[in-house]
Amino acid sequence: MNCEDVIHELSDFIDGELDAASKHELESHLKECGECKLVVDQTKKTVRLFCDSEPVELPGEVRNRLHEAIRRKFKEAAH
Repeated sequence: MNCEDVIHELSDFIDGELDAASKHELESHLKECGECKLVVDQTKKTVRLFCDSEPVELPGEVRNRLHEAIRRKFKEAAH
């Protein structure tokens, strides 16, 4: 497993949804790669922080820009 694989599997890893073999490979990579370990640790902290907080209503313009950015990203990924 390499750094790009870690990013692709990050959500499933944090959610505990990786199969045993993939989890083992990812954890082995984290033992060797400080940058990926930092990304995983910071992502876990961010998820915990947001899970423990109250929802915040985004201003309309921010919400519109976010939705547009997500649409562009999905369109790029489809190509």
